[in-house]
This record gives sequence, structure tokens and C-alpha cells, in this order.
Amino acid sequence: RVVDAHGRLDILVNNAGSSAASYFGDVSDEEWQYDLDLKLFGAIRCSRLAIPHMRRQGGGRIVNVTAVAGKAPPGSSVPTSVSRAAGIALTKVMSKDYAPDQILVNTVCIGLIKSGQIDKQWMKDRENEPDLTRDEWYARRGKTIPVGRVGEAEEAANVIAFLASEAASYITGSSIHIDGGSAATI
Repeated sequence: RVVDAHGRLDILVNNAGSSAASYFGDVSDEEWQYDLDLKLFGAIRCSRLAIPHMRRQGGGRIVNVTAVAGKAPPGSSVPTSVSRAAGIALTKVMSKDYAPDQILVNTVCIGLIKSGQIDKQWMKDRENEPDLTRDEWYARRGKTIPVGRVGEAEEAANVIAFLASEAASYITGSSIHIDGGSAATI
């Protein structure tokens, strides 16, 4: 549809997911399959559709949205940490396969960013603390982050926009943390 409407496809951002995180022994095959289909195979399928258009036009940008847990998974973080690790590996492989076509592929490893998905955690915590406001909840969570606060969605969008721009024309196969310094990895 994008190619039909605009004549070309320059940027693909693969951003689908949930934060399904449980103890390994508690995750069913169905939960594993759903998570891998949504996050990993969603990126694979969308990329397969976009790449032929990008090749024909002489290049493009693909940004895979993953998570810091893909590099340093805590306990009780499956299946999400595993599917995100696979997304990081997919990024590296694709970056090497498509660099000759000027299709640059990178990933952003998201940490704690204000979003509807994270708001669900606040709503769950409100079951035990009904007076807990969203701002108070985010302030508490921010105390665990080196920069002292939870990230804004616009901050993640700015990094993704940079990777999609000409300013990033020599960057491919990279993973950039957007996490306020909280990741245990570089």
C-alpha cells in the first residue's frame, strides 16, 4: 500500500510486542509460539515484504525495536528476552546481507519508556495501592534508573528517526540502548 500510494518504501520500523515475562517452567508452548510469531517472525515477514522494494530503489532503512533484556536477560524474563535476543541477532545478519544493497539495518534496545504497555504494569500495581498515581509510579520506577527517570516515547522516537535518516548513512548492524543507562551491557 505504501508503494502504491507513495511510489517507494524508504523506512521500515519493526515494532511489535508485549512484555510477556515469566519463570521458564511456567511458559507453555503456545505462549512461546505467540511471542516468537509476534516479535521475531513479525519482523522477518515485514522485512521480506519491504526489502524487494528497497533493493529496486537503491536502498532503505530497517529499524528493529528490541529490548535491553535481549542482551542481559534477568531471571523470569521468558519468552520476551529470548525473542528480543533473536531480534538482535536477526538485525546483525540482515545488516551484513543487505549492506551491499544500501539497506541499513539496526536495532534499538528499549529500556523503561513511558507507554501504554508499561501503564498496564502501573494499573496492576494500583490493585494493591488504589491511590497510586501514574506520575508517582513512574517517579518510583525512575529511581532505579541511573539518569533518575523513566524515558519518554519521544526520546525513543528521536533515536529511531536518526537511524532512518541520512545522518546515519554509515551505521548498520548496530544496537543502541535507549534505557537511561540501566542496561548491564554496552
